Amino acid sequence: MKFMKAVPALTCGLGLVMTAHAAPVHVHESHVAVAATTAVSTPAQRWTPDASLREGMRRVHAAVDELRQDEMGHMSAPMAVDRATTVEEAVTSMFAHCKLAPEPDAALHGILVPLLAAAQALKHDPQNLKAVADMREAIGHYPRYFDDPGWDAAAPTMHRMHHEP
Repeated sequence: MKFMKAVPALTCGLGLVMTAHAAPVHVHESHVAVAATTAVSTPAQRWTPDASLREGMRRVHAAVDELRQDEMGHMSAPMAVDRATTVEEAVTSMFAHCKLAPEPDAALHGILVPLLAAAQALKHDPQNLKAVADMREAIGHYPRYFDDPGWDAAAPTMHRMHHEP
């Protein structure tokens, strides 16, 4: 009799597992929900980022590093907005090109969603130094999850000319 009750339960469980595996890995419309509800513990062995993730994080790292000038009061509002736009574009590109397994993907979303929110906050208010601190905090989580050779090296400088009004 116990066997007869276990069969339907097993069948339902198997159906849920099959449905979960058939679902697409990325549903980018719900990044905020994923990041807010998914806590990913630090892996025993950090994941290896692909080339597009490394390149995107380098762009973010350089822009956030340059925002130190904003924190010291040496950057104009248009330049701060420019750096925030660079971060926003890099994050959008990473969302579009990420091809990670579910667990590293969830960890990445937990980094990129707050990073994007902070970049948008800085674009809205270039004097919002908390947004810069939030970006720095978000990218600080990246090396805990991803084994990215060269990440600890100094951020590359973007060296762009800006014409200000």
